[in-house]
Amino acid sequence: MSHIEHKNSLRFAIVGCGKIAERHASIMLQHGQVIAVCDIIKQKADTLAQKYHSNTYSDLEEMLNVEKNIDVLAVCTPNGLHAQHSILGMEHGSNVICEKPMALSREDCLKMISVSEKRNKKIFVVKQNRYNPPVVQLKKWMDIGALGRILQVQVNGFWNRTDEYYNDSWKGTADMDGGTLFTQFSHFVDLMVWLFGDMKVESVMMENSNHKGIIEFEDSGSVHVRFNSGAIGSLNYNVNAYMKNMEGSIFVFGERGTVKIGGQYLNELEYHSVDGIDQIYLPSGNPANQYGNYTGSMSNHDKVYQNVVDVLEGNSMMDTSVFEAMKTVEIIEEMYKRRKITV
Repeated sequence: MSHIEHKNSLRFAIVGCGKIAERHASIMLQHGQVIAVCDIIKQKADTLAQKYHSNTYSDLEEMLNVEKNIDVLAVCTPNGLHAQHSILGMEHGSNVICEKPMALSREDCLKMISVSEKRNKKIFVVKQNRYNPPVVQLKKWMDIGALGRILQVQVNGFWNRTDEYYNDSWKGTADMDGGTLFTQFSHFVDLMVWLFGDMKVESVMMENSNHKGIIEFEDSGSVHVRFNSGAIGSLNYNVNAYMKNMEGSIFVFGERGTVKIGGQYLNELEYHSVDGIDQIYLPSGNPANQYGNYTGSMSNHDKVYQNVVDVLEGNSMMDTSVFEAMKTVEIIEEMYKRRKITV
């Protein structure tokens, strides 16, 4: 991208002006300008545009036809529209930063990758939990083999999502949301692969225990996997924690070390007993994303955007490749194929 000369020259646009778009817009200003925003609910677009002095649209194709020089389009629309909107952006000459999940099917991910290659445009998929300080530390230990052969991994996500969260929303719908694993816990699946390698799904149980008539899929599940390394693993998750989010955690048992990452959002190194390693001092992480009545994952979008800028300026590799992002989608698809569920 020869016209990108320095850090503050990037021209950003946003499609989907919900709560996460505000997070994107505030960080975009550190690297350039928000030239345009788009939402089918024009009032949402107008509100965001007013704050960031942007042009406002209610139709994405119109925005892309009018705004000819968008360097990066942030796709913050419902999950089921990620592929369509990302492809449209790339076909009009923009690089794309896409909220998780990349898409709701491997097939759609492949379409996105095909257009990316044909148009020579980059797709960055937001995987902000990779930047949590204890996750970074665990990744370092994994990369140098500090824990020895990994024997067992347990990943847990126990959060709270009320009926109000799903009311009058695309969230909870099969076609636009896709499932609790896609919207709430795809970061957890991503970390399982990033830290411990590819896996085979062995067994799955899912249930809609507490949101019947509210959502079109499960609100809780337990998945057993076997990693290609030979380690066994499990993912246990629900959105039924009473009143508030309880925890996100990763337990790792290796021949030469045991580690637990915990906190509500995988943000605390709660336990470590690793051969040859005593005290670990980690930097404090960013706070969790605030979405009104509930909170979400750690707010590391600043680090995601720094990587976008570094890559577009030719100074870095992508922290999360499209193939890694697609792998998460593939595994979640497999988990849903193998589920036994009563909705």
